Amino acid sequence: GPLQGEGVKMTQKRRSRLFCRYQDGNRSPRLLLKPMKEEDEWDSPHIVRFLEALSDEEIEKIKELAKPNLARATVRDPKTGVLTVAHYRVSKSAWLEGEDDPVIARVNQRIEDVTGLSVDTAELLQVANYGVGGQYEPHYDFSRKDEPDAFVSLGTGNRVATFLNYMSDVEAGGATVFPDFGAAIWPRKGTAVFWYNLFKSGEGDYRTRHAACPVLVGSKWVSNKWIHERGQEFRRPCGLTEVD
Repeated sequence: GPLQGEGVKMTQKRRSRLFCRYQDGNRSPRLLLKPMKEEDEWDSPHIVRFLEALSDEEIEKIKELAKPNLARATVRDPKTGVLTVAHYRVSKSAWLEGEDDPVIARVNQRIEDVTGLSVDTAELLQVANYGVGGQYEPHYDFSRKDEPDAFVSLGTGNRVATFLNYMSDVEAGGATVFPDFGAAIWPRKGTAVFWYNLFKSGEGDYRTRHAACPVLVGSKWVSNKWIHERGQEFRRPCGLTEVD
């Protein structure tokens, strides 16, 4: 199946289109001093990996802040909208806010700088730890038409984009896989990946269904920021076509 990381459709044509560049966050003054190196992981949907997104010191601080608050991760039941513990998401997670520590505020600001998106309406930084056997079966980050909209109450719109920090190297297993097109993204400590869950029209991009493969050896730490639609109106202009 897709979780073995086989069948990664990385053809020569695709490989030649993927390249490495420097991101200065559309001339954000913070990034002009130290641009963030960026690599393409996949072309369509576009998945980008940022290198040196977090320092080792920041990672240790985030883990230290999260540890006392780590609890078995919950998911929203699509039928009832209620948060429950689910067998298909085996990890522990905690939510951290900018007020908790200057490091969190700095990471949030960096995500805003490098993506060009506002994080004012984003969810708190979620830290997750997957032990051996820890996994998250294929799922969508965005709320779909057939579900009660979990985000209506927030008034922030849907989850337009996902920013995922890898805070550990994993000895075996633990890849982030996109089964619909066969991409496997391997954890590399200090790097982060970013993708849009929605087209510019606001329609969900169903190709972004993804999973966290089981950790076979070692431990996997990640933190993610789910960025919402509100506040992006002028940062990501609406396209003319559905698939823009």
